Amino acid sequence: MSLDIRAHTLLKALIENYIAEGQPVGSRALLKASGLDLSPATIRNVMADLEAMGFIASPHTSAGRVPTPRGYRLFVDTLLTAQPSMPQQLVTTPIEEVAASKLQANQPQKVIANAAQMLSSLSQFAGVVLAPKRESVFHQIDFLRLSEKRILLVIVAPNGEVQNRLLLTDVDYTPAQLVHSANYINQNYGGLHFDQVRVRLQSELRQLHDDMTRLMHAAIEAGSEAMSDEQDNVVISGERNLLNVESMSSNMHSLRKLFDMFEQKTSLMQLLDVSSKATGVQIFIGGESQVMPLDDMSVVAAPYEVNGKIVGTLGVIGPTRMAYERVIPIVDITAKLLSNALNSI
Repeated sequence: MSLDIRAHTLLKALIENYIAEGQPVGSRALLKASGLDLSPATIRNVMADLEAMGFIASPHTSAGRVPTPRGYRLFVDTLLTAQPSMPQQLVTTPIEEVAASKLQANQPQKVIANAAQMLSSLSQFAGVVLAPKRESVFHQIDFLRLSEKRILLVIVAPNGEVQNRLLLTDVDYTPAQLVHSANYINQNYGGLHFDQVRVRLQSELRQLHDDMTRLMHAAIEAGSEAMSDEQDNVVISGERNLLNVESMSSNMHSLRKLFDMFEQKTSLMQLLDVSSKATGVQIFIGGESQVMPLDDMSVVAAPYEVNGKIVGTLGVIGPTRMAYERVIPIVDITAKLLSNALNSI
């Protein structure tokens, strides 16, 4: 069944009222919110039709109705009028502050972290950014002796990003040996992919002492692992904001599932990766993404670019009962700001 204009108007009014108030919407409140000149009986009949079609549902404890994921989907696809831009007070203060003090051109990872924080603070939900995949290239490495047979491997990427990995060795290397090994790798292999270095090490290190060879091989393996660790590519901020969402805080099972997803990050990466293949803002409601573990959670996401190429995605994770008309511009504008900041690096 298709919806007529009257049903569309009532569904839109119901969802907007529920988003604003958080309570099931009865026929009397819906009549007032819609502005239509209809009898209460007609309102009840239309609501019954909307419920039969799966757009709204009746909680057992109330005579009112609430939107279903299907109702939210129709709302954001056809009924929503998003604000063309964020309110001026949201644009001037947080964004100018971040741009002036935090979006530093020589620190891309800090730019990305602050974009996640900005999404969280503006939406009051969780902000998330899928960072560009790291190239498995290093500018230089260093070894720092922590104790006997424990060495900290410090990897510096070409963009200045630093990764650390702990090496547990069979040999107690002296500081002089560590400096010699780091210098050898940096002078001969700096700027190459770890995979390229791995191949060249097989033939070029035979002349070195076996102990040094083992150290260098361990460093290259650990460095390759560090640079390809995609778990580090997802930056999340403001997860605790979701504890303030009434529908979440009262359901410990749902909270566990959600925070498990934040900790594991794999499912979240899949969802954001899908978003990066689309144009503009994407909205995933409840379980329709087959990634979000909860029916009462939504993701509003958008890709961002560097040099005209989409390199990642950012978004807001919040309840299905969110003010989409406000969150969509927040995500859209932040994606553009992040693109501009990274393009200046």
